[in-house]
Amino acid sequence: MKRMGLLCLALFVCGIARAGDDALQMVGQARLEVLWWPVYDSRLFTPGGAYTEGTRPLRLEIQYLRDIRREDLVENTRKEWQRLGVVGAQAQQWLDTVARLWPDVRKNDVLALALDNQDRTTFLLNGEVLGAIDDPGFGRDFLAIWLSPETSRPELRLALLGQQ
Repeated sequence: MKRMGLLCLALFVCGIARAGDDALQMVGQARLEVLWWPVYDSRLFTPGGAYTEGTRPLRLEIQYLRDIRREDLVENTRKEWQRLGVVGAQAQQWLDTVARLWPDVRKNDVLALALDNQDRTTFLLNGEVLGAIDDPGFGRDFLAIWLSPETSRPELRLALLGQQ
């Protein structure tokens, strides 16, 4: 019980509302499948349940439907960023940071990104805070993997945005 109280305090101090709270409403949801195998379900939450670029706070949840190693999560992030043109020393620094923050994920784990009003990114695993990245560019570029018009998965983007 004490641990839950500390988590609630941490979420309050960081300005992060849980996705189930009234403060954030689901915009949309999508499932990623690769060669007919489900990889994850994703959900996007915002105040009022609508998204436009720059909407804050927001939360992107990814519920994994299979076990995935941390190294694979980081490598897939790298590949998506390269495709979007997010490269260079800053991108490498961010990748190094998430490699330290993220664990291996197991089937049904929920990895969430919460972006607050100051563009601070906090990662949570199953509701437990993993760590934060204060660089406002990180949250923007990380979310671009799913929300940019240039995403590699346009159908997934439309579903997350509630347009499909």
